[in-house]
Amino acid sequence: MSARELGQPTILRDAAPLTCEEVAAISHGRARLALGATARAKLENGRLIVRQIMAKGEHAYGITTGLGALSDVLLEPDQMVQVSRNTLLSHACGVGEPLHAAETRAIMVALVNDMCHGYSGVSPAVIGQLVDFLNHGINPVVPSQGSVGYIVHGAHIGLALLGIGDVEYVGRRMAAREAIAAAGLQPIDVLPKDGLCLVNGTRCLAGLSCLGVVEAARLADWADIIAALSFEALKGQTDAFDEELLNLKPHAGVVAVGKRLRALLKGSEVIAHFRGHRTQDALSLRSIPQVHGASRDQLDHARKQIVIELKSATDNPLVLGTPDSYRVISNAHPHGQSVAMAVDLMALAVAELGSIAERRIDRLLNPATSGLPAFLVKQPGVNSGLMIVQYVAASLAAENKRLSQPAVADNYVTSAQQEDHISLGTPGALKALKVIDNTRRILAIEYLCAAQAIEFLPRLGLGQGTGAAYRRLRTRIASVEQDRYLSPDIALIEKAMLEPDWLAEIEASLR
Repeated sequence: MSARELGQPTILRDAAPLTCEEVAAISHGRARLALGATARAKLENGRLIVRQIMAKGEHAYGITTGLGALSDVLLEPDQMVQVSRNTLLSHACGVGEPLHAAETRAIMVALVNDMCHGYSGVSPAVIGQLVDFLNHGINPVVPSQGSVGYIVHGAHIGLALLGIGDVEYVGRRMAAREAIAAAGLQPIDVLPKDGLCLVNGTRCLAGLSCLGVVEAARLADWADIIAALSFEALKGQTDAFDEELLNLKPHAGVVAVGKRLRALLKGSEVIAHFRGHRTQDALSLRSIPQVHGASRDQLDHARKQIVIELKSATDNPLVLGTPDSYRVISNAHPHGQSVAMAVDLMALAVAELGSIAERRIDRLLNPATSGLPAFLVKQPGVNSGLMIVQYVAASLAAENKRLSQPAVADNYVTSAQQEDHISLGTPGALKALKVIDNTRRILAIEYLCAAQAIEFLPRLGLGQGTGAAYRRLRTRIASVEQDRYLSPDIALIEKAMLEPDWLAEIEASLR
C-alpha cells in the first residue's frame, strides 16, 4: 500500500536538501515525497544547459562522449540517447541477495535529493518517475553486491523506471512494467545524460548511511537505558557517574551519557541500598559514560559528514550557471571518501556499544560477578536459564569485530585504470547496517537479562528511567521461571526497540 493510500505526511524537497531523518522516514514508508517549485526550477535549468551543450556539439563527458575509459569517444547525435539507455543496461550487473526495500528506497530518495540541487542536468521526467515510485510503493529489486561506491545499484533502479527488471509492489514481486501499469503510471525513456545521472554520484552511499546514522542514534539511546538497568541489577556504584568528576574529562559524549545515566537511575532505592557494596565496579559498568560517550561522539562526527553529503551535488560532470552562461565541468565529486570513512567509523562506534553490552551480559549471568543465581534462574542445573543467550551475544559481537574492519582502506583499479582509486563506501555502508542489526540484538539480549536479574533483587524501587524500562518490558515478556523457548522473546524485544513509542515512553520518564 502506498504512502498516499495510508494518508501519511508529505515531505517537501524544495530549496533545502532533505535531512537524514527525512530520508529515513520516506525510505521506511512513513512519509511521501513531493517536489517544491524551487527544486523543479533548478531541475529545469540544469536540463536546459544539457540541451545547449548538445545543440552546440560541445565535448562534454557523458553527454557527448562515452563513459569511463571511453571518455574520449565522441558520439553522434543519434548515439547520445542510445548510450544513456545502454549505460543502464550494461551497468546493471549486480549480484547476490536483493537489498531490503527500505535500503533501495533510501538510494532512490538520495537520488532525488542530490539531483534536485540542479547541477546534474537530468531530465525532470526521471525525477518525477522516482518520486512516483516512492509514493506508490514500487520498490525495484536491486542486488546488494557489486558496488565499489556507486554505479550498480543506481543502474538497476534506473532500469525499473523504464519498465525493465523486477520490482516489489503490493506485497509481491513482479515485472516492473506490470507494476507501473497497475499503479496507473507509464514507463519513461531516458534522454542524453540521464543514464549517467542515475548511476553516478554518492547517492547509494548517502541513502544507506542516512538509514544507518538514524538507527545508530536510536541504538545509542537504548544502550544507555539498558546499560543503566544492568548497572542497577549488578548493584553498581554511582560515584563513577558524578557530574563534577565527568566534567574533568569533558568529551561531549562522556558528559552527555553521564547526565543520562544519572537521570535514568534517579530515585533508585536499589542503588541507595547497595551504596558502598564494593569499592569500584568492573570497567563494563563504571566506564559506561566513557565508552558509550565515545561512540556517541563518533556517531555525531559521522552524521556531520552525511549531512554535508546531502547538501552536495555529486554528479560528474556538473553543469553550472544558466543556459545563456554556463560551464560543464568534469570532476571527482562521485568519489565517496568522506562518507565512506564516516560509515566505517559508524560501524566501529556501534560495534563498541555491542561489545561492552556483551561483557555486561556475561557479568549478569555469572554468579561469581553478579551475586545472583547462576544464569538467572531459580533452579540452575535442571534449568539452564539464560546461559546460552550470552553465547549468542558473543557470536554477534565477534561478527561485529570482523565487520568493523575498514572498507575504505582497501582499493582496486576499475575502468582500465581510468578510475584507479575507489572508496568502497557502499559496501562499507551495508556492513555498518549489519553491525547495527547485530548490536540491536545484543542489546535486546542484555535487556532480557537485566530485567531477569532484577527479579532476584530485594523488592526496592528502581530508578525513574530504569523502572519505566523494566515495567514496559514486563508488559510484553514474563520473567523466566524455568527453561523456555527464548528466540521469540529476543525477537520481540528487538522489534520493540524499533517502535518509537516504547523508547519515547522511557525517555519521557526522565523529564
